[in-house]
Amino acid sequence: MLLGTSCVYAADDGIVVYNAQHESLTQAWVDGFTKETGIKVTLRNGDDSEMANQIVQEGKASPADLFLTENSPSMVLVDKAGLFAPVAPATLSQVDAPYRPAHGTWVGIAARSTVLVYNKDKLKPADLPKSLLDLAEPSWKGRWAASPAGADFQAIVGAMLALKGEAATLEWLKGMKTNATAYRGNGTVLKAVNAGQIDSGVIFHYYSLIDQSKTGENSKNTSLYYFKHKDPGAYVSISGGGVLASSKHPEQAQALLKWITGKQGQAILKDGNSFEYAVGAGAQSNSKLVPLEQLDAPVLDSSKLDSKKVVELMTKAGIL
Repeated sequence: MLLGTSCVYAADDGIVVYNAQHESLTQAWVDGFTKETGIKVTLRNGDDSEMANQIVQEGKASPADLFLTENSPSMVLVDKAGLFAPVAPATLSQVDAPYRPAHGTWVGIAARSTVLVYNKDKLKPADLPKSLLDLAEPSWKGRWAASPAGADFQAIVGAMLALKGEAATLEWLKGMKTNATAYRGNGTVLKAVNAGQIDSGVIFHYYSLIDQSKTGENSKNTSLYYFKHKDPGAYVSISGGGVLASSKHPEQAQALLKWITGKQGQAILKDGNSFEYAVGAGAQSNSKLVPLEQLDAPVLDSSKLDSKKVVELMTKAGIL
């Protein structure tokens, strides 16, 4: 059966994607892919850890053909369970090396930068911390916020664990327990900082940019601070995609992953309103973003971020 103009596949009901990326972004990818190929895609949406743990529980019986995440630790969880098939070499070659693990069982599809969002009336540039680690100091008590239960923040802690080790990370988390205010969701952190309820917050960069592309009502009083200098606070989190080894439609699933990481899929990041970074080789990101090469992010092996240890340490520190 001929589907679309460029691909031939067996007739069936298409593929199932377990999607933990932003629904609107993945829907744009899927719409473009289906328009070109005729391949039907069913999305099942959830958050990173929820979907990853569901796949691990389902094992080889999972109905999922493809898994997409916001952050790489959930990819690592599924990968460690041995549930991914190798990504097609042609797909891997489309993504810059820093944004895909060397072993090739999953691949980066987008990226986001850690930032400190701060209220411009509460803090001036000279007041800002030189490092994310400084937020554990007594001088920052009651002056910053985060969403610790979310996968975004836990990915940031995972980067700190990889860079600084278990003892230093636990010590920092204990300082966070004393100093930080917990909110539910990065968008809520942004609103609180904008309203002057708290001086600053640790979030990913795109929340502010999305708000500013609309009314700006939740970000107009804020600025973003990029730590740079290979600091843990300069961590760039990789959104991942992987084809399940148990997929009943592996060729179609591989085709979708290739499309997302290819020219058309990465152009949706550049031209759309997700404000996430493109990771394709030679792909351009939205012009409103600080270029990736200027972030001076730490170099990390994204395939080794340990989400289980992060939860253990955050629980030990009394944050979860």
